[in-house]
Amino acid sequence: MTVEVNQLDFSDQHFYVGIDVHKKQWTITIRWRHQELRTLSMNPSPEELVHYMQRHYPQGCYHSVYEAGFCGFWIHRRLVSRGFDNRVINPADVPSTDKEKDRKSDVIDSRKLARELENDSLKRLYIPDQYHQQLRSLNRLRRRLVQQQTRIKCQIKGFLHYNGIIMPTQKEMSHWSGHFIQWLQDLSFSQPAARDYLDICLHSLRNIRGQLADILRRLRRYSCQPGIRDLIHNYLCSIPGISFINAMTLYCEIMDMKRFPDLDHLKSMFGLVPSVSGSGDWEITRGLTHRRNPYLRHIIIEAAWIAVRKDPAMTMAFAELTRRMSGQHAIIRIAKKLLNRIRHVWLNQCLYQIGTLQ
Repeated sequence: MTVEVNQLDFSDQHFYVGIDVHKKQWTITIRWRHQELRTLSMNPSPEELVHYMQRHYPQGCYHSVYEAGFCGFWIHRRLVSRGFDNRVINPADVPSTDKEKDRKSDVIDSRKLARELENDSLKRLYIPDQYHQQLRSLNRLRRRLVQQQTRIKCQIKGFLHYNGIIMPTQKEMSHWSGHFIQWLQDLSFSQPAARDYLDICLHSLRNIRGQLADILRRLRRYSCQPGIRDLIHNYLCSIPGISFINAMTLYCEIMDMKRFPDLDHLKSMFGLVPSVSGSGDWEITRGLTHRRNPYLRHIIIEAAWIAVRKDPAMTMAFAELTRRMSGQHAIIRIAKKLLNRIRHVWLNQCLYQIGTLQ
C-alpha cells in the first residue's frame, strides 16, 4: 500500500519577518495574513534565518526588516542574496504605541517591526554598495580623528593654564605650528610628572597628525578613480567654500544625487528644514530640525559664510536678507541657496558660476 505524503508548499504566500538584531542573538517575529505565527530567538546568522524559513515555510515569499545600527548592511546583503526582500530602516521612523514605548523589550520590538512591515509603513534606507560604504567609513574615520586631535589640544591648553604657563601670542606660534610644538617640547617643569603628562599628550597629538596625513593621502588616491575624479576635483571644488575634504565628504555621504527627487528632500538630509509643532489655529517653529546627517550641516553652513565673501551674488543676497533678520538666520537661507547650486553642479556635471543670480 502506497501512502502519499503531501509536501509543504507556500508558493505565492507572503511572510513578514521582524528582526531585532543584537550581537549575541536575534529575536524574530513571523507574521502571515495579518496574524502572528511565532516569535523566537536564534543565533545572529542570516543563514540560520533563511534555513528556518525554508524548512518551515518552503517556497514562500519572504519579507524581512531590521533597524539600522551597529551591524551595518552585511545582514541585508546576505538576506537579499538568498532571496529575501529585506529592508533596513531608521529606528526613529517605526510607528509605536504608548504601551510599546512604556514596555520595551526585544520581543515587543520584533513584533512591532513585523507588524509595520506587513502594513507597509516602513520606509527603506538607501543602501550603498560595499565600495562606497567602506570609502565613507574611511572618510568618517578622518573626522573622528580630527575630533580626538581637538580634545588633545584642549587638554594641553588646559594643562598649561592650570600650571600658570602663558601661551605665546606670536603669529608664527598660532595654529599649532611646528614652532609651537617645539616650544611645548622645550618647556621645563619643576616636577617630572608634569613633563611626562605633556610628553604623552604631544606623542598622542603627533600620532593623530600622522594618521590624518595618511588618511588624506589615501582619500586623494581614491578620489582619482574613474567616474568621480571630475566630480570631486573639478566640479565640487569649484564651489566657494568647498575644499577637497568637504567635496569628499559630500560625495561619501550623498553618493548618488539622483536619489533625491527634489531640493526639499536634500535639505532634509542636511537638516536645513524647520522643526514645526502645530495644531488647529496655532503653529510653533522650533528652529532647525535635529534630524540630519551629522557630517553635512556644518559643512554647508561654513561654506555659505565663505560663499558670501567670494561670490558677489551671494553677497548681495546676504545683504538683502540681513535687512529683515539676523546674520545667523540669514546664513541658513544662503546655505539653502548654496545647496541648490551644489545640486545643480552635481547633476549637470558643470562648473560653479560666480556672480550668477538665482
